[in-house]
Amino acid sequence: MSDTRSSPPVTTPRSPDEGGPADTGARWPLPEETFWSEATDPHGVAPGERTAPQAAVAAPPAEQPEPQRRPEPPKRKRDPYLDNVKFVLIALVVVGHSLVPTLAADSSRALYIFIYVFHMPLFTLLSGYLSRNFWNSNAKTNKLVDTFLVPYVIVEVGYAALRFSLGQKWSLTIIDPAWLNWYLLALLFWRLSTPVWKRMKYPVPVAIAIYLFAGFSQITGDFSMDRFFGLMPFFVIGLVMQPEHFEMLNRRWIKIASVVTLLGAAAVAILIAGRAKLGPLYFKESYQDLDLSWYMGIGLRTGLLVCALAMCFAVLALVPRGETWYSDLGTRTLYCYLLHGIPVLIAKEMGWLELPWLHGPLGVLAISSTCFALAIVLCLPETRTVFKWVLEPRLVWLYRRPSRS
Repeated sequence: MSDTRSSPPVTTPRSPDEGGPADTGARWPLPEETFWSEATDPHGVAPGERTAPQAAVAAPPAEQPEPQRRPEPPKRKRDPYLDNVKFVLIALVVVGHSLVPTLAADSSRALYIFIYVFHMPLFTLLSGYLSRNFWNSNAKTNKLVDTFLVPYVIVEVGYAALRFSLGQKWSLTIIDPAWLNWYLLALLFWRLSTPVWKRMKYPVPVAIAIYLFAGFSQITGDFSMDRFFGLMPFFVIGLVMQPEHFEMLNRRWIKIASVVTLLGAAAVAILIAGRAKLGPLYFKESYQDLDLSWYMGIGLRTGLLVCALAMCFAVLALVPRGETWYSDLGTRTLYCYLLHGIPVLIAKEMGWLELPWLHGPLGVLAISSTCFALAIVLCLPETRTVFKWVLEPRLVWLYRRPSRS
């Protein structure tokens, strides 16, 4: 009996470059919808998936080129060093706000001066560094609204309600930020100004000049304009800094110099605590408000800028660069910043921070330890879970969908 089975016809698959029916290989780069889809095979079969042979097929299909998958980019790992710095700073913010009722004591006043010379300047510098890649786009604009404007309004209303519940007069002034809320508006305007600074040839000297000349004017706190100009140099310095600048601070001799710098700053704060004015530390007072002549005012602002930068770089040099137990806490400092005012304000209104024994070195230690523990709690992931719906509401409905051309 003769074998009636015939060999399948031999077909030569076309090269992907020739086009035609056999040209089913994916092109590079893949379009976005192909990249995000589960399968790139034109027949809906996932790459590598085997299917049963189809019936009534005269000849097997020509061998198809293996579809190409665009490799998923690895997720960018957060830098634990910056998160370490942020947690240290947010803990100092909580301590500084809690020390206010005890500033009649020299020990509290000295620590307050030491903290306020550098902690918000360094926060601003880091904000500038993290704004280097900012540009005006739909996504970036939406993020500004979600991250700054919406929390700003919510916190303003929330603190007004809290003060009213504690017996104070109802006061809600959206354009004039209350207490700690000034930073959100200032950071919003700093970030919006980023494209302007990046276009300049000498942004840092220009920012310092604006900072010095701003002292001639009595700038109000509306829209945080006083702090916007008062801390501007730190934001711009952070904006022009590169990773290698932070690496330079990791040298041994710089670390030794940083220890000396901070010890010297602490000694000076102790020496001047009894007679120093606190106004200049807020980086918003005009020369007239400080009762200074123009040349004395410029000298004071220049000296304060130099001291603040020296302490900022000293702290940056000494903070651990690797993973620590508080690195993860540093990823949620915004929650601590916006929420810590609630227990602090309640403690102030209830008189808990005015107990006589708190007005001394032991009181400073007790307040600092309690505030440090509070900062840890407010930076926990559980805190974010509880308050995310308030401070990070989903506002997809608020934005127009970008038109497809």
